[in-house]
Amino acid sequence: MTEQEPEPIRRRPGGRAARVRQAVLTAAMEVLAEEGVARLSIAAVAARAGVNETTVYRRWGTREKLVLDAMLAGSDEGIPVPDTGAVRTDLAAFARALADYLATPTGRAVARAAALSSDDPGLAEAWQTFWQSRLDQAGAIVNRAVERGELPPETETALALELLCSPIQTRALLGHRPIEPDLPERLADLVLDGLEGKD
Repeated sequence: MTEQEPEPIRRRPGGRAARVRQAVLTAAMEVLAEEGVARLSIAAVAARAGVNETTVYRRWGTREKLVLDAMLAGSDEGIPVPDTGAVRTDLAAFARALADYLATPTGRAVARAAALSSDDPGLAEAWQTFWQSRLDQAGAIVNRAVERGELPPETETALALELLCSPIQTRALLGHRPIEPDLPERLADLVLDGLEGKD
């Protein structure tokens, strides 16, 4: 009889630390959606997540850092940055993902929170970090298009994304007009016509 090799040790992906982080971030987004950022507290988030407050403080330190991490995690998951190989379909897919995300309670809560100005320096800094992070990630769409020669080198990344996203955000937040099914494609065409200098 030949000696069999021992079976490899199977480790569970993530582990307790990952589960705790996910539970806390999920709880933070739920509290944000229900209560708004002004009433979000670490105590409320910890209670909902089923962990001690000290666990949350040890990992995040401040309420502002927790809110920022939760918003970034939620938007990263809800609004992925597409790479279809063409700028038009990238822009349309990104706009559609944004519209779908803003149609959810979590998405609306994030948008409302991030749209508000804050007298709290910590929160104001968190919002700025959030927007810059999202811009850096989504900016890959424009940067790739420039590299492929689909857009001119002088294209302003931030302006292009603002032109694409602002109508969707305005309709979602104000609710005065619906987001039609073909709006993402129409916005992508309008943005590209403007960036390419078409009449």
